[in-house]
Amino acid sequence: MPVEKEKVTKRKRTVWQRLGERVLLFLIPFFAYGLIHFIRLTMRIEVVNDAVLKRFIKGDEEDSLIAAFWHSRLLMMPLFIRKKRFTMLISRHRDGELIRQAVRLFPIDAIRGSTTRGGGPALKRLVKALKHGSHVAITPDGPRGPRNVAQEGVIMLASWTGRPILPVAFSASRKKVFNSWDRFVFPYPFARGVFVYGEPIWVGSRGDRAGIEEKRRTLESTLNQITDQADRHFDR
Repeated sequence: MPVEKEKVTKRKRTVWQRLGERVLLFLIPFFAYGLIHFIRLTMRIEVVNDAVLKRFIKGDEEDSLIAAFWHSRLLMMPLFIRKKRFTMLISRHRDGELIRQAVRLFPIDAIRGSTTRGGGPALKRLVKALKHGSHVAITPDGPRGPRNVAQEGVIMLASWTGRPILPVAFSASRKKVFNSWDRFVFPYPFARGVFVYGEPIWVGSRGDRAGIEEKRRTLESTLNQITDQADRHFDR
């Protein structure tokens, strides 16, 4: 194949690839939105320790909170965080844009960034969102792990704003656990689901390094505990 013809062919492939990516970027969020609602309509959901949630979400308190859950439980969390205005931290990785487009349909405000990429500017925007009354949702082990290991970014955010961290977990009686880095959980339609809430974690506004690490360990331990509790909820 002549060099010029080969270049034209490659250019055409690139154009079609970009077009395909744009189509997928447009369609997949709507598919995800519909899928989550379909699962919700067919699922009977239980809530454990919902008194904690009511104090912030359903009560009269105007103060905001920071919801934290493992990356593997991300799919069904819009069912929890849609109860009131929420801002969600979403990674700058390629799949993050798909998630951003999907959560906007609920609607949920999205801030792109993570503790590893764009963390500084993203945390500043989260501080601003909390101060303006929006709740915030974060996966402290995202975007690429290590799995079920909390990063300190969420602790710093709680320290800077004085807002509590609410640990949240989700599981289902029947689910698919993918062989991904986070062991992503996909609940089957017509299964039973459960949300488990931990006690709020408050971080001092002037915490030193030792104090920050202590709270990070507390969050990590609590999330692992309630996630295990959610997974075992239907064993009985």
